[in-house]
Amino acid sequence: MDDITRAIQETAKNLLLNKEVDVVVGFARGSLPLRNTPCFVRQPDDVQKLIWGYGCENNLANYLRKRPEKIAVIAKGCDTRSIVELIKENQIDRNKLVIIGVPCQGMIDRKKITRLLAGRELLEGEVKDGQVILKGREFREIIPLNQLLYDTCLNCQHPNPVLSDILIGEPVPVKENACFTDVEEFEAKTPAEKWAYFQEELSRCIRCYACRQACPMCYCEECFADCSMPQWLSKSSLNTQDNIFFQAVRVLHLAGRCVDCGACDRACPMGINLRTLTRKMVKDVQELFGYTAGIRLDQKPPLAAPISTIN
Repeated sequence: MDDITRAIQETAKNLLLNKEVDVVVGFARGSLPLRNTPCFVRQPDDVQKLIWGYGCENNLANYLRKRPEKIAVIAKGCDTRSIVELIKENQIDRNKLVIIGVPCQGMIDRKKITRLLAGRELLEGEVKDGQVILKGREFREIIPLNQLLYDTCLNCQHPNPVLSDILIGEPVPVKENACFTDVEEFEAKTPAEKWAYFQEELSRCIRCYACRQACPMCYCEECFADCSMPQWLSKSSLNTQDNIFFQAVRVLHLAGRCVDCGACDRACPMGINLRTLTRKMVKDVQELFGYTAGIRLDQKPPLAAPISTIN
């Protein structure tokens, strides 16, 4: 990872020095162990802030829409797929974007670490030789890396950038077949069991809309959830029926657009498994239309093209 970090810094510095871009969007070290934060670098002297590691989980496509300046972005596979869809939807000007692609080996799920430590405070974290070393007061745990990666990353079929101007690092192995075991288990439930599942899961929703804000594809200037004429959702109280309705409509709006980056899941403060719905939609779109979001710039999404032209 240190080699990739140095290459990112050098690339960013050259782009800024040569006035090829006005800002580089990447990651800087976060305030917590094993967590990095989005970073905007505008001066060549500041490129040392940029890093790369297993804590760069944010989808940086969320910061690229309708920006007037020329931007460079550090992008992994899921970021580039979102970028592809946003270019198709005229939200990103391709001529003003330099994509610095980085193959992704997966990102660490801090929630898995929190559950593992069971209340113990993590003070230091390090990834070395395929293992994660966790340190705190009076404890030191060594866990295999693959046990702590996001489920999104474990199922990812497109870890390498699908679109880039500059590629840093070697491509990583790609899974040949999509794995939808979790969706198939959900599909096997009876209608009553599915309804009971959503009743229980979404009863915890506080409708903070963090999932909407984290998703790079949720960019409507006015969301249906905020409308008052007509009013789709209650604004004075929370109830499970409205929560289910909000999530169902949100996922419907993502049909053929969701790249399964997991941003919504990560953002949820209540730990709701939002990917049950989104991955079901991803699977249905693949089976019905032969379409996978964010793979090709020249392929129209299913809701914007005649069915005969999709496959």
